Amino acid sequence: MAGQRGGWGQALAAVAVLAVAGCSAVDQAAPPAARDGKPSASAGAGAGGGQVAGTTTMLPGVPSAGQARRALAGLKVAAQGSMAGYSRAKFPHWASQGESCDTRERVLERGGTGVKRDAACRAVSGKWVSVYDGKTVTDAGDLDIDHTVPLANAWRSGAKAWTQDKRKAFANDLTHPQLLAVSAASNRSKGDQGPDEWQPPSKTYWCTYARSWISVKATYGLSVTQAEKNTLGEMLDTCAS
Repeated sequence: MAGQRGGWGQALAAVAVLAVAGCSAVDQAAPPAARDGKPSASAGAGAGGGQVAGTTTMLPGVPSAGQARRALAGLKVAAQGSMAGYSRAKFPHWASQGESCDTRERVLERGGTGVKRDAACRAVSGKWVSVYDGKTVTDAGDLDIDHTVPLANAWRSGAKAWTQDKRKAFANDLTHPQLLAVSAASNRSKGDQGPDEWQPPSKTYWCTYARSWISVKATYGLSVTQAEKNTLGEMLDTCAS
């Protein structure tokens, strides 16, 4: 990921093992109508490799349940930090990904089936299965691109101290299981809540959700609360042995 350097690069290398079980994928400046805003909630799958019922799409870098448990045990436990100074503008997205495409369009392309794009890289047709609630969507305008670990949650658990470049990389991460296309309703319901406050309505996705959340937090050295850690452990219990 371009722009990372120094100690941050070493930290990412230390947790690179999390990407071993990852397969292929799920998301630049979104068109004006793109519905990716996520209001702050405080203000206002199956076990196999990230695969979910109804689609063969896989998230990148999803660790096995065993790897996730080991990573979870190593996460720093701390109370959530302050929201003081937070704004989504401090996590620039969606970044250009080449060929007139941005991060949003890349996630839409990799997360759907039969996706067709226009000359501006906008998805004009295709089919997507929203893993959070199992809904099938055929209009990309009805989808949000969700950050598995919300930007505001990341801010409260360590990202406040990051450089702008690192926050941009986090908000546009196509390498780890951080970005996926889901129904706008499920994304808005989630808001900036952690797993102890919100879980995907579709319980079949809990295993993959927990593994993805843990992978992102470990990769970026973000802390978890004790309640968050406990719930993630319970969600991992839904994984097949």
